[in-house]
Amino acid sequence: MDIDFPLILVTLTFATGLIWLGDRLFLRARREARFSQSSQATAGVAGDAAEEKEEPKEPYLVDLSRSFFPVLAIVLVLRSFLVEPFQIPSGSMLPTLQVGDFILVNKFAYGLRLPVAGTKIADIGNPERGDVMVFKYPKDGETNYIKRVIGLPGDTVTYRDHTLYINGQEVPKDFVATLPPVQLFQENLSGVEHQILNNLGPGNPGGEGQWRIPEHEYFVMGDNRDNSNDSRYWGTVPDELVVGKAFAIWMHLGDNWIPSFDRVGLIE
Repeated sequence: MDIDFPLILVTLTFATGLIWLGDRLFLRARREARFSQSSQATAGVAGDAAEEKEEPKEPYLVDLSRSFFPVLAIVLVLRSFLVEPFQIPSGSMLPTLQVGDFILVNKFAYGLRLPVAGTKIADIGNPERGDVMVFKYPKDGETNYIKRVIGLPGDTVTYRDHTLYINGQEVPKDFVATLPPVQLFQENLSGVEHQILNNLGPGNPGGEGQWRIPEHEYFVMGDNRDNSNDSRYWGTVPDELVVGKAFAIWMHLGDNWIPSFDRVGLIE
């Protein structure tokens, strides 16, 4: 079962914050008053031997909430509105992203959104052609996917025989190398240059066709063009499912589970 980390983080942040605030506003004064009365009574009995007054001890839950709330709040703000880390689970974005890459995603590049709900509260920018974008899978609205933005609202995208066309214009690509069972190309997508893979042999008829992109939606494809489950098979990505723009690789974890930093850098 997948763990809804954003929901857990929001719940813990609000719970610890409410406990700490409630104690601060209502319970602390009562606790101190009772402690003061108890101390005065003890001093009256003990006379000059009374010990110096101490502060009343906080309940364990209040002390725990006071300690964790600032940390949770900072993590919530950073993760929800600034930068969120993700791990690449599949090879659909090869050669740009490899299985085991840990990436950073800019959460405010396409506008500020409320955590969990995903409602946009500030419109800062929109996805651009060539961006590597993280979004929620349209079929379930929950699973995080990562692909490259190919078609913008109003575009017509055509993919046939390993060749990509946007609004009737062929997207230029230069041959780099043959790496059986694939070929490596350098593609120029509206000025964004990046490498892609095409299988040797004829194209997959199931992944060919022509699509008109609706308003407020985006057509996405993997850089591993003939081995990617993307908009060609399940449709476009609505704006409300956009998560953010992937911009950097900060670590790679291979099969040996040993962290590597050889791939650290910006994502093309």
